[in-house]
Amino acid sequence: MTTGTSDTAPAVPVPSPCVSVCKLTADRAYCIGCLRTLEEIRGWKHMDADQKRALLAELENRQAAAAE
Repeated sequence: MTTGTSDTAPAVPVPSPCVSVCKLTADRAYCIGCLRTLEEIRGWKHMDADQKRALLAELENRQAAAAE
């Protein structure tokens, strides 16, 4: 007999990488706060959780590359 609950846990929202430092680089390539492109910033609300997690991983790579 089922209890009416799902066997899957509810989806955990993926937090935005925005840090409220919204300023583009001089060449307008990235936001200096979150390192996202304008396209990525605009598209965030349309991405599913997997796409958001993939972008967060890419942002970690950008941050590491910028630190070199």
